[in-house]
Formats: sequence, structure tokens, C-alpha cells
Amino acid sequence: MNYSKKPLVGIIMGSSSDSKIMHSAAIILDEFGVKHEDQIVSAHRTPTRLEDYARHAEKQGFKVIIAGAGGSAHLPGMSASHTTIPVIGVPIMVYNDKGNSDKFKFSAFGGLDALLSISEMPTGSPVVTVGVNKAANAGLYTMKILANEYSELRSKLKKYKENQHKSVLKESDEMKKLGLARFTNKKFKK
Repeated sequence: MNYSKKPLVGIIMGSSSDSKIMHSAAIILDEFGVKHEDQIVSAHRTPTRLEDYARHAEKQGFKVIIAGAGGSAHLPGMSASHTTIPVIGVPIMVYNDKGNSDKFKFSAFGGLDALLSISEMPTGSPVVTVGVNKAANAGLYTMKILANEYSELRSKLKKYKENQHKSVLKESDEMKKLGLARFTNKKFKK
């Protein structure tokens, strides 16, 4: 189980406020037992660190980099430009106010700016892009990449998908039995 002994995945984000979104990727990788290394690397504030990180990722033998960024969202694309490792970009909409407030402030374009910045990379530096704030999907896509090399992960991924299927059938049966109004009241009590 080489994937659980040394990090095969790097999770990077441009700011500590992005961790509220990016932790979902870590949760998925942890669920599958895949070791990962997590860091803050800003494309704009620490550009030389970004280049160093890409070399580090290659030296460590990472198989995938998951990079989350909001706003102009250059981190995924710039990471891809410095390495041959596949990069999965997570566009981030929500920024946590860096002050002592628990309130969130939102990006001006609702994450569309980050989505377009990541998905519209020029030919030659492709980045796979998941939906806005969908770090869990980046984790699952990483599992699909790794499952090509590790048969045990392929089995775990199949089991994960089977459990999703069973969960939907179970909820459907419960809704059918209770009726839509009672099911919704039970499921989403306020």
C-alpha cells in the first residue's frame, strides 16, 4: 500500500481562508487512506515558492496536485505550467474575512471569475477544473487517477460508488413511504 506510506497528492491553496473549502478534498483522500501533503502557496504573493513547490512535488513523486484558488485564481494554472504532474483546479467562491469575524465575504462574481480563470487555460497548460467550491469532487477525481495504478483503490472506489447507489435507493424508498412533505420535514427540519 504505497499510497498510504508517503504523500502521493499535494493539496495547495492560495490562502488560509481557502482551507474551509479545500478540507473537503483532504476528507476524501483520508477516507480512502491516501496520504497527502497540504500547503499554502500563493501564486501572487509567493511566486518563487510556487516554482519551488512544483519541483518539490516532482521530487517527492506526487501523482496529482489539487490546487484551490479564488478571484483571479492563478494558482492551478501556474502550478500546471511548472510541472508535468496533473493539476486539478478548485475554483473558490467564498473567502473568509481575515479579521476576527466569523462572517463570510463573497467574491464579486460569485466564483465565476475563478471558474473561468482555471478552466480557460491556454493550450499547452491544461488544468482539470471541478465546480465552484467542489473540492470533494477534486478528491474523488484524484482517486480515479490513482485507481489506475493501485488496484486496491480501484476496489475501494467501486465500493464507494455502490454505497452512493444504495443510499439513493434507500432515500427514495423512505420518500415513497412517507410522502414528499413528511420526508422533507423529517430530513430537513429547521
